[in-house]
This record gives sequence, C-alpha cells and structure tokens, in this order.
Amino acid sequence: MIKRKSWEIKEDLIVGELMQLLKITPKECMILKSLQSEAQSVSLDLVDDYYARLMEHEETNEYITNLTALKSTLAKWFTELFCGNYDRHYALDRLRIGMAHVRIGLPVRYPLAMFAILARYGEMVTKGKGEEATEAFRKVLALDVATFTQAYDNTQLNHLSDLIGGSEPLARRLLSDEF
Repeated sequence: MIKRKSWEIKEDLIVGELMQLLKITPKECMILKSLQSEAQSVSLDLVDDYYARLMEHEETNEYITNLTALKSTLAKWFTELFCGNYDRHYALDRLRIGMAHVRIGLPVRYPLAMFAILARYGEMVTKGKGEEATEAFRKVLALDVATFTQAYDNTQLNHLSDLIGGSEPLARRLLSDEF
C-alpha cells in the first residue's frame, strides 16, 4: 500500500505546509495586517449580506440558531483574515471553526459556496491597494478554505478509521481508489 507524506501532516502543521504551498510571504502578511481596520469597517455589511443570503435559502436557514452570535463570529473571522499572523494558533482556530460546522452536520457545499461573498468583500478591502494586496488576500482566503475543509476530511477519516478498527492507512485506502 502506498503511504503518502501528506498524510503525516496534521492539525497545526497544516498551516505551515499551506503557507509554503501558497507562497505567502512576510511582505504579504504585513500588507494584510495594514488593511485589518478596513476589513473591520466592512465586516458588518459583509455579515448582513452573508446571512441575508443564508436566510433566504431554506436548506441553510435550518442551521441558523443564534443569528446574533453567528454574525459576531463571522465578523471576527473575516477581520482575522487580515491579521498578518498565520501561525499554529491561527491554524487551530480555523480547524475549530471547521469542526463546529461538522458538529452541526452542515454539508460542506454550503460554507464553500459562501466563500464567494467573502472573496468579494475581501477584494473590496484590497481594491486600490495594488495587485499584491489582492493576491495576498486570495492566498489567505485559500489558506482558510483549505484549513476549514480539512476539518471535514479529518472527521470522515476518523469515523471510517474507528469503524474498521482504528487503522488510518486502511481507512485512507478505502477512501481512495487503491482498494
């Protein structure tokens, strides 16, 4: 059976790997950090647009239980995209957010679809700041999408592994075309 190096990268190590893959530079981190107050200033409009869309859709509306708390969390999360520090703590927080979505049973297609709204607002923040700022935002958004969805992958792998007696390699094999 094939054993992949990528399978050894777990939890907080994911951000380091993705930072390398996405080639997020210290300069880009500084650019994003300099835009954090602008991100915060548009975050309330983002939140209103985001939840208006979710509330209009019957299938996503059923997951919304405490709108005030959810709006606050989304505004904070969006502003943190511009924190400039994408470290272990950042990775673990993004995995935690992904796990919250997994725990409520939210299909991954819904949050992934909503990243279009997040991208639009992020690009509003970077507009007029140069292509480097927009590219930096796109990279960090990709970092968050990848880290967030890793929580779904981890859950699927862990559940399958538990069902078959704790063998992660066998679970990975069953999830792939290698069986």
